[in-house]
Amino acid sequence: MPSLVSQEVPAIEALPAADWNALVDDDSPFLRHEFLHALEASGAVAPASGWVPRHQTLWQGRRLVGVMPLYHKYHSLGEYVFDWAWADAWERAGGRYYPKALTAVPFTPAPGPRLALAPGIDPLAAREALAAAWEDDPALSSWHLLFATDAEVADWQAARPGLLARHGVQFQWRDAGYGDFEGFLAALTAKRRKAIRRERRLVADQGLTLHRLEGEAIDAAALEHFFRCYEITYLERGRSGYLSLEFFRRLRATLPEALLLIQARLEDKPVAAALCLQGARTLYGRYWGSEVVADCLHFEACYYQGIEHCLERGLTTFDPGTQGEHKLSRGFAPRLLTSLHHIADPRLRDAVARFCAEEREHVLAYRRAAEAALPFRRGA
Repeated sequence: MPSLVSQEVPAIEALPAADWNALVDDDSPFLRHEFLHALEASGAVAPASGWVPRHQTLWQGRRLVGVMPLYHKYHSLGEYVFDWAWADAWERAGGRYYPKALTAVPFTPAPGPRLALAPGIDPLAAREALAAAWEDDPALSSWHLLFATDAEVADWQAARPGLLARHGVQFQWRDAGYGDFEGFLAALTAKRRKAIRRERRLVADQGLTLHRLEGEAIDAAALEHFFRCYEITYLERGRSGYLSLEFFRRLRATLPEALLLIQARLEDKPVAAALCLQGARTLYGRYWGSEVVADCLHFEACYYQGIEHCLERGLTTFDPGTQGEHKLSRGFAPRLLTSLHHIADPRLRDAVARFCAEEREHVLAYRRAAEAALPFRRGA
């Protein structure tokens, strides 16, 4: 059998979408060729924005057997595992932190696979072939693997025991056989059940109605309205969003089956929107914005509508996005995530290792406290 050979791809359009997607799991919309290509074609990911694509592919003879997104980064924006302090400390000490190498989905803190392999390919041999892309490049200070699956993290740790592990917490909803939304509520304490019903009633009492649009039902007007709302969310923080209308238009054109738009209307006019992506088993809540201030609308559009959608469509997991202890009281349980980091210089590596060890204790304590705060009835 031919040995594995790695090859760099400087733009994802250099590979046919069908060849790339043939390796990607059906629950992974963010790893699909269409999503990554939309980022590059719209200019969100480009050398001018500090993202230089250096995607890695694996070949066995003429057969493509592995794909992994890789970028050279000149900043740490759009990653959601923050290493600004590492960069600052190293550069104050006279080192150079950028460029660094990054394996992640840009602007997307959603756990999922980062390396897709054909069946039968040895995961250790695959990682051995890929690691040269950053280990043999003296211009790179480091390599970072963000929001990978637990299994992928374990495979990388087996292949490279020296990788530093950093932990964080996100919140996810999982179906425990609830059947429908009332079944989900029945698993909660009476206090939380009453509070959620009140929040949903408040939304309706303000004259707001919620509508879920999928795929081709998301027309150009609905997408443009969503984008206005998305931009409002960022303008409130004094900046523009990372993603452009062109990016979302490309998704609508090339990946419509993965899109779910939750639209809030007032007197039949759209006033708020949340755009999700969905795979075969998971709903991913990602982008939100509103033109109105309305009590509990964010909870309804971004959480309760998503839970209902999962229960109706048989999706078992709902990842509503990063951060937010307020998700706990709505049934989203803490999940421990692990990022991995290769640091080339041993001096920086030792400092980062100490930081990660100290941070880990705080993260684990936080997760225990979060689990204790979940609102489920005992035995439910």
